Amino acid sequence: MINIIWGGLLIIGISFGFLSGKGDVINSEILSSSKAALKMILEILPILVLWMGLMKIAEDSGILNNIANFLSKPLKKLFPSLPLGHKSLGLIASNVAVNMLGLGNAATPFGLKAMEEMQKLNNQKDTASDAMITFLVLNTAGVTIIPTTVIALRILHKSNDPTAIILPTIFATILASFFGLLIDFFIRKRRKK
Repeated sequence: MINIIWGGLLIIGISFGFLSGKGDVINSEILSSSKAALKMILEILPILVLWMGLMKIAEDSGILNNIANFLSKPLKKLFPSLPLGHKSLGLIASNVAVNMLGLGNAATPFGLKAMEEMQKLNNQKDTASDAMITFLVLNTAGVTIIPTTVIALRILHKSNDPTAIILPTIFATILASFFGLLIDFFIRKRRKK
């Protein structure tokens, strides 16, 4: 559905540009935007590769597993339907730990595996379980301590202080997580009545 919406917007925009006699502007923008996008990808890629490599080292050395074990017990309170020690709790904890470092791309595999494990416990296969919904809220609004990708983008665009985003990010993501989980809790409680 989203592909249809974006495709429609592109077709409407390009058609309007050509009909209003701005075809040369559209052509130059398409070419310059493509060049700028490729340049940005090539400049940000080494930073992302470095951080993902560090996360792989942390995973292989057991550091990520230790963080996941540390987070599993508090996460059990958010996910009462998941049995303690279940594989999905460890995967959720790993996802949360990696998201805290601002590496959403590296966290995605943990999130997908966590959803697969929770689906195995789900009695209604065509409906997301409470644990799945809570995880989606936690993953979407998750606390970020080091917004690595944003810092990399700020460095790329020659920011005077690329790390100035850290404190506002921590504050905003803590608030988003708190209120997201609070709303999830009240909706779940209300639905059970």
